[in-house]
Amino acid sequence: MRFLVPVLLFTAALWAQDYKGPVPPKADVPYLLHASTLIETEVQTAHEEKKKDDILYWIDGPSSPVRTPLAEPIFIIRVDKLRADKIEMYRFSSKKDRRELLLKDKPRKDEGPLHISVTKVGRDLYKIEASEVLPNGEYSLSPSGTGPGSNQAFSFQVY
Repeated sequence: MRFLVPVLLFTAALWAQDYKGPVPPKADVPYLLHASTLIETEVQTAHEEKKKDDILYWIDGPSSPVRTPLAEPIFIIRVDKLRADKIEMYRFSSKKDRRELLLKDKPRKDEGPLHISVTKVGRDLYKIEASEVLPNGEYSLSPSGTGPGSNQAFSFQVY
């Protein structure tokens, strides 16, 4: 037991590392990290339409005004109500005047959320990183699950 307490304290200290970078001014909104600058993602509510057994989500506008040249973007989020570990990333297709995502009832292996990693970097700060190279296109971070806020979309474009 005497050995376990110092190990737990050391682990807790590592878990709550002090973040030295810029802090998002708004809670529950992911910000793109560009060097020492934060860029707020486009915040919208995704519209939802049932199509047979599938669900089509769409966002107004053919592209996001928030752009990054980084193929593996990094985000910083200060959480209040959202759970950082429940955020997912999706690629949208630009169709006419909107961006669309079709989630199939039985998705193929290459469909579904993209791989991301979430790391706690402060008391209420998290770093979200794309774990794969993202080709140019439209993307969105979104809380997973159902309920209030589940259709919230934090959009950006990789160019």
